[in-house]
Amino acid sequence: MADRMLILGGKESGTGAALLAAAKGYDVLLSDAGTILSQYKEKLTAAGIDHEEQGHVRAMDYAPELIVKSPGISDTTPVVAGFLAAGIPVISEIEFAAQYSKATIIGITGSNGKTTTTALTGHLLQRGGLDAVVAGNIGKSFAQVVLERDPAYAVLEISSFQLDNIRTFRPHIAVLLNITPDHLDRYEHSMDRYAAAKLRIGENQTASDYFLYCADDPETNTRVNASALAAQRIPFALQGPFEQGAWVEDDQLHVNLASTNSLNNQQNYFSMSIYELALQGKHNVYNSMAASIAARVLEVRKDAIRESLMDFRALEHRLESVVKVHGVDFINDSKATNVNSTWYALESMDKPVIWIAGGVDKGNDYSQLTELVRKKVKAVICLGTDNRKLHDAFSRNVDLMVNTQSMVEAVRMAYHLSNPGDVVLLSPACASFDLFRNYEDRGWQFKMAVKAL
Repeated sequence: MADRMLILGGKESGTGAALLAAAKGYDVLLSDAGTILSQYKEKLTAAGIDHEEQGHVRAMDYAPELIVKSPGISDTTPVVAGFLAAGIPVISEIEFAAQYSKATIIGITGSNGKTTTTALTGHLLQRGGLDAVVAGNIGKSFAQVVLERDPAYAVLEISSFQLDNIRTFRPHIAVLLNITPDHLDRYEHSMDRYAAAKLRIGENQTASDYFLYCADDPETNTRVNASALAAQRIPFALQGPFEQGAWVEDDQLHVNLASTNSLNNQQNYFSMSIYELALQGKHNVYNSMAASIAARVLEVRKDAIRESLMDFRALEHRLESVVKVHGVDFINDSKATNVNSTWYALESMDKPVIWIAGGVDKGNDYSQLTELVRKKVKAVICLGTDNRKLHDAFSRNVDLMVNTQSMVEAVRMAYHLSNPGDVVLLSPACASFDLFRNYEDRGWQFKMAVKAL
């Protein structure tokens, strides 16, 4: 009799895990507390996978040997807590998929920048001639990728939620971009617990693996130096040089891997002007350094890295230039769902900003934005059902704050307040679920409203 597997959550991660599990001979039940979207329900039905929605009624009586949990579901959720108390193993989809993959894994995590860095790393590897697929928290689930065709290299964006339920998952190259307060409600409002979840990306690595980290990020640097990570540690920072690592000097990005086993002394050094990077801004220099180190560890040619860094196109909803209307630039940074992401966005602006912000506040501390708002923002357009915290934080730093209840209203108000040479920046610093389905829906509505001006 086949082992019984329960999949909790029926979106990309859960559906991918269910399809892979069924293909590997498991007896599968997928259970979702909400509605399963038609695009996933059709896949489950076509594969003959049993599923339920609008509650975990059947799941509670299923008696599984193994549970694969979608990252959005906390271990403290009653259905999960009950199974854990009964001693039934609960793992994440990336843990399950990795058991059936021979791919060399490049795992990328961090509070901010991981989507861009993951896509950029995948671009560098693909342009370098490697059979690489980008997946995880971006695009397809890892399980879906493994089911379709196990690639030679898997570049995975990985959240702390996905790392919470790993056991043996081991990337050959782990990247930790930064650790800033985010999702603390999931970690009992403990920065220690949240940081520990991020560091789990390297807990199963060995001395033959690589752990890349930002030495300029205080939280990351402190915790990496205090950890017992076994992998070779490779820092990247704006100041250098490093025997192994990346840094910037005289407006040149430098990568040096003199001590790595994979590269000989003639090949270990690479440099290029930061002004040649397709992705501009200090935060993107960090992203480019991390991606470049990963590519060099995997022996991607230096000319391929240089060309790839020069022609990479920015991701949708991440500092995405939409259009210029009568001299006013509109920028979609809807993926900025926390304060630190918005800090990077504001820091990169070199024109007066009309800032559209707000949504579901996750316990945000806006104080780190105060100086940037004072220097760069001429008006704040609040877009949310409750904007009191934004007003409390910034009413003394800008001349004008306006409340709006729809994206169309927010965009029209921002345009009305703008002058030629200004930037209208959607960078909410909050989650989207009060007025939108998700951050993509918020970004798409912004672009539609701008194009309708």
